[in-house]
Amino acid sequence: MDDDNPSARWEQRSEVPLFLASLLFLAAYAARVLAVSMPPFWKDVCVYTMAALWLLFAGEYVVRQRLSGERFPRYVRTHILHTVVVLLPLLRPLRIVPLYDAIQHRQGEPRLSLHARVIAYASLSTLLLGFAGALAVYHLERGAPGATMRTFGDAVWWAAATLSTVGYGDITPVTFGGRTIAIGMMAGGLALLGAVTGSFSSWLLQVFARESDKRPPGS
Repeated sequence: MDDDNPSARWEQRSEVPLFLASLLFLAAYAARVLAVSMPPFWKDVCVYTMAALWLLFAGEYVVRQRLSGERFPRYVRTHILHTVVVLLPLLRPLRIVPLYDAIQHRQGEPRLSLHARVIAYASLSTLLLGFAGALAVYHLERGAPGATMRTFGDAVWWAAATLSTVGYGDITPVTFGGRTIAIGMMAGGLALLGAVTGSFSSWLLQVFARESDKRPPGS
């Protein structure tokens, strides 16, 4: 990452505060969805907090676009992840890879190997995606006619089965929005599972290769 690049400097400075803001957004949304008996005042506080944070994310997106020097349509096409997390703020915590890079750029060389970082990224991403997906689907499915997802525990169970690609089918979304989220979680689960499996397999191959190199010829 080039320190002389204004866009890179902005990312280094803003990534950690924005990640914390995304966790606050997720917490406000969780409180809004799960705290059914919350007083109206605090419900309004959650809504206004989410709106303010979304405006913050949108403003940061515009700053990135201006610093990049690209025209807006081209920037949208070439920075898909940035665009998606602005449209769907619940997914912003998944930007843990640039967050880790920003932190390590300040502290020096990475302390974990590449394979360990991939597994750690994928594991944390799976937890965040599962929690956000369970919240969103539960919000849409709760009270829907014919819904089998009656509690948040049901939503967590469904999210775990979906992300792990098991798909028991005992709990399924019935609303259009819930099924749309399910499709995204299926794709995300396959990608994350593939990243962990591929990284672990590569690490095992390296270990076996080192062990083979240590053996004397003809043994």
